[in-house]
Amino acid sequence: MDWGKGITLTLVAFAAIMISMVVICVKQDDIHLVSQNYYEEEIKYQEQIDKVANTVALGREVLAFDGQLKKVDLNLPVGAKGVLHLFRPSDARLDQKIDFEITDPAAQSVNVADLKPGYWRLKLSWSENGVDYYEEKKITI
Repeated sequence: MDWGKGITLTLVAFAAIMISMVVICVKQDDIHLVSQNYYEEEIKYQEQIDKVANTVALGREVLAFDGQLKKVDLNLPVGAKGVLHLFRPSDARLDQKIDFEITDPAAQSVNVADLKPGYWRLKLSWSENGVDYYEEKKITI
């Protein structure tokens, strides 16, 4: 084999590898952004900081996870309402949002035994007495 054929085979092999890599990358369908509306959330970030400051000022733990019973306890007063976002960073298809309104002080827990095992973030945003709050907790099921 002479130099011309060797160079030609090398370039053809390189082109075939590059084309196959492009095809593989284009066919991937499990690419998830952390958030679909990232830029809108970034603009509202100061509001989020204020909500976190309000939560810290409460001086109590609002969101508690019991790993053995696989439940999340919400320590909120009657009349509080909001959203509990069960956020899975590795797969957005597993995310869940649970709307709630506390009417019974005894029933303030959410069963998470049905969630896929792994790393989760619990994002709790609620309002009580006209003040907005936010707390986030990282858990492993």
